[in-house]
Amino acid sequence: MSEKDQECLKHLRLTDPRDDKVRIERTKGGLLQDSYRWVLNNADFQQWRDDSQHRLLWIKGDPGKGKTMLLCGIINELDQGNTANARHCNVAYFFCQATDSRINNVTAVLRGLIYLLSDQQPSILLYVRSEYDRVGEGLYKDANTWDALSRIFTNILRDPSLRTTYLVIDALDECVKTDLPQLLDLIAQQSSSGCRVKWIVSSRNWPQIEEGLEKAADKVVSLELNAESVAAAVNTFILHKVDDLARRKKYDPRTKKTVQDYLCSNAQDTFLWVALVCQVLAGPEVKKWRTKEMLRKFPSGLDSLYTRMMEQIIQSDDADLCRQILAVSSIVRRPISLQELTTLVEMSDDISYDPQSLEELIGLCGSFLTLRDQTVYFVHQSAKDFLLGNASDKAGNQAS
Repeated sequence: MSEKDQECLKHLRLTDPRDDKVRIERTKGGLLQDSYRWVLNNADFQQWRDDSQHRLLWIKGDPGKGKTMLLCGIINELDQGNTANARHCNVAYFFCQATDSRINNVTAVLRGLIYLLSDQQPSILLYVRSEYDRVGEGLYKDANTWDALSRIFTNILRDPSLRTTYLVIDALDECVKTDLPQLLDLIAQQSSSGCRVKWIVSSRNWPQIEEGLEKAADKVVSLELNAESVAAAVNTFILHKVDDLARRKKYDPRTKKTVQDYLCSNAQDTFLWVALVCQVLAGPEVKKWRTKEMLRKFPSGLDSLYTRMMEQIIQSDDADLCRQILAVSSIVRRPISLQELTTLVEMSDDISYDPQSLEELIGLCGSFLTLRDQTVYFVHQSAKDFLLGNASDKAGNQAS
């Protein structure tokens, strides 16, 4: 690339989806092959992959069912054997996350996809340069950004030199509501033209998304309709997590089996539920001999588990501080650093000037929040939805 090309690519980059993918896999405990490989044998997936007439695959399911990790696995399979120097196809992807304003809107999605496509096939950067050379970095900062980016994107997909291309977008439901119709229209229109471009998108079971993709999504993989495959994948995940717990906590065979049986009986085919329960069991405060007692405190289902976590927070000595932290985390536009948190929540100097105390405080917020690189994140969008839903319900009850 020329120096001007590199400058153009630098300003195009809002976030590198490859880094987002690595971060997501790391924070979810790593990508387990046996938890996603079932989809490779799914008839709808195979028809989408092998038949040029099928261009859009929609993977849909309830929260915590493993959609994001499923897509991470599919991306790995599509990109297998490719290298930066000897690439026979393009694989571009984007992970929407509602809790981060940098990656929860339609322009961010387009910038991420165009960035990866341009990095993999530099010749198509000319379509970005045609707009960028006129206005520079301002291309991404004015009211016409969406129109310019969609024009660039359309021209890229129509380029006769474009290699076979796979485009993957995770969590459409986490794109801001004002942008979602535009994103759905874009996917529906672009997936209907160009036989060299195939799409995979994922989302919750939202009627708005179903309506937007109804005509274009000729192949759909519903995780609820594939409950047997998902259940087997969750059970494999449980075996992996329990093996790890047994090593850490030095479980005897009976305790290990008790934990495994309880998780299998109560997971309701939900990866997130298993991950949250195992996270608590792995804590240093949970002694081996109290494991069975702790298990009985974890009800089935995500909402029931979140309710239990909230009850524990309310009963703790730091309940008021934890509620303030959860409230602030729920309303900010992007994940905030520990340092920023100290300016938004009233706390003593003993806590605000002590990084270890701050980290312990985040740990006290049940399993709603997690800390990565000194930045506070929700463990999952469903955790934030639960807190906001509870706040809304309380406000409604008070009003009535």
